[in-house]
Amino acid sequence: MSEQHILLIGTVWPEPGSSAAGSRTLQLIELFKAHNWEVTFACAAAESEFMIDLESYGVKKVNIQLNNSSFDAFIRNLKPDIVLFDRFMIEEQFGWRVAENWPDALRVLDTIDLHCLRLARQAALKEKRSFTADDLYNETAKREIASIYRCDCSIMISMFEMNVLQDHFKIPVPLLHYTPFLLEPLTEKDMLSWPSFRDRSHFITIGNFLHEPNWNGVLFLKEEIWPLIRKQLPQAQMHVYGAYASQKVNQLHNAKDGFLIKGRAPNAKEVMLQSRVCLAPLRFGAGLKGKLIDAMECGTPSVTSSIGAEGMHGSFDWPGVITDTVSEFVEGSVKLFTSEDEWNKASRLSEQIINGMFAKDLHSGDLIEKLLNLKVNLVMHRRANFTGAMLTHHTISGTKYMSRWIEEKNKKPL
Repeated sequence: MSEQHILLIGTVWPEPGSSAAGSRTLQLIELFKAHNWEVTFACAAAESEFMIDLESYGVKKVNIQLNNSSFDAFIRNLKPDIVLFDRFMIEEQFGWRVAENWPDALRVLDTIDLHCLRLARQAALKEKRSFTADDLYNETAKREIASIYRCDCSIMISMFEMNVLQDHFKIPVPLLHYTPFLLEPLTEKDMLSWPSFRDRSHFITIGNFLHEPNWNGVLFLKEEIWPLIRKQLPQAQMHVYGAYASQKVNQLHNAKDGFLIKGRAPNAKEVMLQSRVCLAPLRFGAGLKGKLIDAMECGTPSVTSSIGAEGMHGSFDWPGVITDTVSEFVEGSVKLFTSEDEWNKASRLSEQIINGMFAKDLHSGDLIEKLLNLKVNLVMHRRANFTGAMLTHHTISGTKYMSRWIEEKNKKPL
């Protein structure tokens, strides 16, 4: 029963070098392969030059199409034991097809982050007001929560978001499973290899610019925070890295002010190791922040917001500063950048978070055991989730015919 065939359906082809979501997908692939599972990765998106070579990981790569019944034959022929959907939008597109054409497959959702939470915070910021729990009950939540119910299990990357789903949406505990980033633990050798305070220079921030919280954070950094840091540290430089930088991002580049748009990082860890302090003034978002994980893996202290640090450190002290005020953000940034003692204290705190919260051995076995147990007890598990059964029934009835209509509409006339 241990060897399974799992189909991952991706929103995009995995790009670990471009986003935390890509790194997350690769971590799951490596976990499944480590247990000798057969892994197939299917995606309807266009391939990119930065996607990983899936075949080199022993993963079969399949191109699929949206709103096309060819997927029905594909899933029937593949006969996977488990289907994992990357984000709820993919489950909306393909979940009903899996349920109808291969119902015995365990259906799993990897939420990546809780979209309704991120978008609710974004809307509150746009309206220049504080976020409240009432903001959670938005149109995205109706779609996302329905997707969670339709699946047999949803993998949650953040314990904070687990609590949101249970406290506000009353999602049954058996439908959720906590699996954060799955990282190699830090060793003494790793930490001894880190460049010292004096061997590092400049501030850094990094993040995929297609992700709106990253763009907003960089703009906030440029307009509100960096001028105040630069006033105290006139020789300091702010190095901004990120994949898919658009013209509006590149226009922020100003060498005179030391605000340098660097574009895609050739290697995120290498540029992080060269940097003295990581800045992440995120004003909305959800999930776990890849840039802050990168910083901790490199012993680079960071200054971030409460949203940036959310779900990231549990009861452990933060390796830097967490604050939601500009003045404290600037003060913390300058202190870490100029005080070797403060920097060293913060840098050393990275180990306990990486090893105490994200070491892959802490979570890998639990996820595999959860999926295998669900597979064995699938009939009873689904019977207990009657809400999910109802939603699946009505989704098949409704979405099916909309998809069929789109498919017919897309056909070229004879």
